Amino acid sequence: MKNTLIILFAGACLFFNSCTKKTSTAMVNEMVDTTTAVLKYQGNFQKGPYGTVSGSVMIYQTNGKWQLKLTNFSTTNGPDLKVYLSKEVQPLSFIKLGDLKSTTGNQVYDINGSPDFMQYKYALIHCEQYNHLFGSAELMMP
Repeated sequence: MKNTLIILFAGACLFFNSCTKKTSTAMVNEMVDTTTAVLKYQGNFQKGPYGTVSGSVMIYQTNGKWQLKLTNFSTTNGPDLKVYLSKEVQPLSFIKLGDLKSTTGNQVYDINGSPDFMQYKYALIHCEQYNHLFGSAELMMP
């Protein structure tokens, strides 16, 4: 009985502290060279079931290369936040673009290859460690 209570207590502590607000990260302000880049897709973040995300996402193409830009971006922090391009709102079939650089600011991520944006039509902020979706943006042509 004592071991069961200890396990339940430890599990509850882990549950309530996973993917919750931590201290803020330093704001970044990365830019896309819009003199040569062409805006192809854009969307606005919607809050997911965990955390809060706001801001917009834009997909640019420059000389055959693709980039994703987060603009006026803000999210609550988590222990293992990633940026994905996904076929669905829940990350089942996705391309990982990398670790989230900051919880605030303008950020740019390179997209490898040439994904089919008619299939990969969502940008996600996702806590990989706990499989928690913080927010999603549906990508549409401007």
